[in-house]
Amino acid sequence: MAVALLCAGIALGWGLAQWRISGGTGAGVSTAETGATKSDRKVLYWYDPMVPTQKFEKPGKSPFMDMALVPKYADEDMQQGSGLNVSAQAVQALGLRTAVVEQRDIGADVVALGSVQLNDRDVSIVQARSAGFVERVYARAPGDVVAAGAPLADLLLPEWVAAQREFLAVRALKDDTLTAAARQRLALLGMPAALVAQVERTGEPQGRYTVTFPQGGLVAELMVRQGMTVSAGASLVRVNGLASVWIEAAVPEAQSGPLQLGQDAQVRLAAFPGETLKARIVSILPEANRDTRTVRVRLELPNPGQRLKAGMSGQILLAGRKQPALLVPSEAVIRTGKRALVYVVDGPGKYHPVQVQLGAEIDDRLVVQGGLIAGQQVVASAQFLIDSEASLRGIMPAQAQATGTQAASAQVSPAPSAPKSFTVRGVVDEVTPTEMTLTHDAVPELKWPGMTMPFKLAAPELAKGLKPEQLVRFTFRQQGKDFVITAVERIKP
Repeated sequence: MAVALLCAGIALGWGLAQWRISGGTGAGVSTAETGATKSDRKVLYWYDPMVPTQKFEKPGKSPFMDMALVPKYADEDMQQGSGLNVSAQAVQALGLRTAVVEQRDIGADVVALGSVQLNDRDVSIVQARSAGFVERVYARAPGDVVAAGAPLADLLLPEWVAAQREFLAVRALKDDTLTAAARQRLALLGMPAALVAQVERTGEPQGRYTVTFPQGGLVAELMVRQGMTVSAGASLVRVNGLASVWIEAAVPEAQSGPLQLGQDAQVRLAAFPGETLKARIVSILPEANRDTRTVRVRLELPNPGQRLKAGMSGQILLAGRKQPALLVPSEAVIRTGKRALVYVVDGPGKYHPVQVQLGAEIDDRLVVQGGLIAGQQVVASAQFLIDSEASLRGIMPAQAQATGTQAASAQVSPAPSAPKSFTVRGVVDEVTPTEMTLTHDAVPELKWPGMTMPFKLAAPELAKGLKPEQLVRFTFRQQGKDFVITAVERIKP
């Protein structure tokens, strides 16, 4: 009786346990199915995410870093598409960070040093209207500042005296036509209208004429002295106006592109600390300095009270034009010399490379001119390790979309020719669903001697049934930096 009761109790306990596992909450079934799912995935090898090229046959701790090795499953290499999957464990181990592609208005300000110069567009030159003699020169010297209408020199002009006497004689004939013609001749000789009116009023010829300054400003050059003989058209003085001045700045060539005529600028001169003056660009010289790689820019600003002196120096701030642009962190871009890449986040643990066109660098961010759209997420750290893994798998980056003339030229350019294939015999050394290592014969077209090297497989099916030391004839082609096998034929020894 005791034995029977004991057996009944054991049976009841076993049945209750089975009910809990199979029916109670369903957790036991889920756990079992999960374990089965995990055990069904075939592990090709283990690797260190920091050194993805090194493969290990067993799990354990990495000899390079203080971290556990990560399994590489066979079904990961069979996935289609141009993306790359990274496990959550690897993402955490790499310390991978992402950043959002931002769109905002940017305007790079240009700061340059400049110096004050005289406005060469505000220049007057006084010349002698007729040959004569210099009787007197008023106290003037180069560098003096004069007012408009100030006297310069007294000239004695004999030719004017003779012409005035003829005019007075013709006027005495009372012939209006002849008088008008004689008056016109005086004007053609360069006599001012006021001097002709004085001759008519007094009836006496006026041989002396006082030359005055046509405008106020700086006496830049004085070419007349007392006692000189001057000829018709001889220059007497050159005057530079001071109502406005120039500031000439040397802008770096790389920052000169956005500058425009009429653009406003702010000027801070050392002579007036704390004061900001307003100027505008009046000229961008068409030639860059070959030694300093700078472009000369001229700005004009008013000079009330003649405060600004030629030779003063200061700082010029040219505000850049605001325009929308896409920005990514500078650290997110991989530059290879021939192209620039970023890794775009497709989802949790999923990434794919994109080739981008870069613009200017602003602080710690780069302007992206093609390849990305606002709101995308890109890898901002550890992207070099992801790029290494993508290269091993033969994942090619998506091309940046061409714009403008690049798109037009792409439409008319012929399609690129398919890569050339080569067929050669070899012996299998090692084979996986994604890669095959063979000892092959020489390839004369590529100038290759016979050697042992790994090849990528275009499809996992090519590896089925192949074993080490098997003789094959295979066809391969170059794809980026890798050589990919597209066909395999077994050869009987």
